[in-house]
Amino acid sequence: MTTAGPFYRRYAHVGRQFLKFGLVGGAGVVVNMVVAIIMNKANGGTVNAQNILFSIPGTPYNVRFTVLVWVVGFLVANLFNFELNRRWTFKAGNAAPWLKEFLPFLAVGSAAALVGIFIKVGFTNPTSPIYLPYPWFHEDTGLQSREYWAQLLTIVITTPINFLVNKLWTFRFVRNRHADSVDTIG
Repeated sequence: MTTAGPFYRRYAHVGRQFLKFGLVGGAGVVVNMVVAIIMNKANGGTVNAQNILFSIPGTPYNVRFTVLVWVVGFLVANLFNFELNRRWTFKAGNAAPWLKEFLPFLAVGSAAALVGIFIKVGFTNPTSPIYLPYPWFHEDTGLQSREYWAQLLTIVITTPINFLVNKLWTFRFVRNRHADSVDTIG
């Protein structure tokens, strides 16, 4: 029974962190979706999301507007999420300098965003096995927009990976390494 107390406290703490990370992530989803809506509206609506921006030289592939929306939405939401997670979710412990924590957070997010590009393209490409099907998803109305649902579903799929790696690397390993270097100097 004495070992259950520390065990429970440790996992309750991780559970609270995951809940906070999820709340921050939820706010980040709103930020990401607002960026997606603004960018798509500025481009004439989601009906234009598949417009080709440029071809990838030497391949039959193209980079489409939907990928640009994904990348910009990720970058804005990533910075937003980092600040909230740094100040609220993982505030305990000796924080490393801002850039020393942000770069690993950005690297983790970028890896998840890269995977997310392929997922989002799969949801929006009619030749993909995971294409979001008509009549439920289409570009005739905003609420059923395949583009927006693909953005949202991709965020949901990549979030658990982001939490685990950021908890263990960005906000634990980087901070512990920083604390050790401060102790060594001091």
